[in-house]
Amino acid sequence: MRLTENAACITGIGATTSVGLDAVSTAAAVRAGISGFQEHPYMINQEGEPYLLAMVPSIEPNISGEQRYIELVTPSIIEALTPLQQISEDQFEITVILGFPEKRPGIPDSLAEKVATSIKSTTTEHYRIKDVKTAYKGHAAGLMALESASQLLATGECEFCLVGGVDSYIDPDTLDWIEDNEQLHIPSNAWGFMPGEAAAFCLICSAKTANRYNLPIKAQLLAIATAQEENCIKTETVCIGEGLTSAVREVFQVLPEGVKINQTYCDQNGEAYRADEFGFMLARLSEYFVDPSDYVAPADCWGDVGAASGVLFMHLVCVAAEKGYSNGQVSLLWTSSEDGERSATVLVTMSEQKDKH
Repeated sequence: MRLTENAACITGIGATTSVGLDAVSTAAAVRAGISGFQEHPYMINQEGEPYLLAMVPSIEPNISGEQRYIELVTPSIIEALTPLQQISEDQFEITVILGFPEKRPGIPDSLAEKVATSIKSTTTEHYRIKDVKTAYKGHAAGLMALESASQLLATGECEFCLVGGVDSYIDPDTLDWIEDNEQLHIPSNAWGFMPGEAAAFCLICSAKTANRYNLPIKAQLLAIATAQEENCIKTETVCIGEGLTSAVREVFQVLPEGVKINQTYCDQNGEAYRADEFGFMLARLSEYFVDPSDYVAPADCWGDVGAASGVLFMHLVCVAAEKGYSNGQVSLLWTSSEDGERSATVLVTMSEQKDKH
């Protein structure tokens, strides 16, 4: 499938997760079904048992607050910007668009400010962080950041954007809040989720820019949309997937004739609410999929990683294509925030290889 030279494309990826300290090892672990869950060394839940979490092993458990987020973000940014080190040009100016969790217990008031200040110090002879834009949008934050970046590229406001998401459910106040809301996966609550943490970034530019600097195009953005679900989780209303259906339907409107979705990446985390809205969306739009049941929900490996989810899904698409085990070129990614944002995107990769082994 050929896209225009103005299409936004991914040229660099970087990640820090419980199953890998870089993007490629994270994707390999997810493909192998490796779990990053472990007992917290000293925190216990309301049943008197250690919290079972997916923590990043390179960060000490006692590090919390802004510092924990900074340690998640920093190596991921450096990895994602690696391709620019291969270019013998003047120093590039980078705009960063970073998604954070929705406001909740355990999130410091100064989180975005402190992390943005740290990111701006990430400067080398190859690049300088010009601006850091942040938003507290939860699970949908990463794909919403991609949408904002694609608009900046289209208007020529920047040449390169760094799109990211970071989240950590490891703070004690956050864990208490999850359990108080009956969302923690424990023996007495099979429909809860496993807390995780991660940071992920993608270097984005136009296809024209990538070709100019001879950068590899890992994937191209075909369409992206965000909608609002009115019947949110933790309310007395019943969600029938209208918000998710709206976002996904919008991106499907630009699919070329005869093209269908080969696989889906989504933030299903074990909660019935998310499973229900996914099922309603598929019931309405199943004709757009080669196989509606062919989806990847990596929360069973790295836990629920909130705002980092969408960008990590972008990584999985890119690595699957590069390593030759993707089911096809066209992938749907979607994410669902507790406050109602539903973001969906279609990515297209260049590889047509398929490996079932």
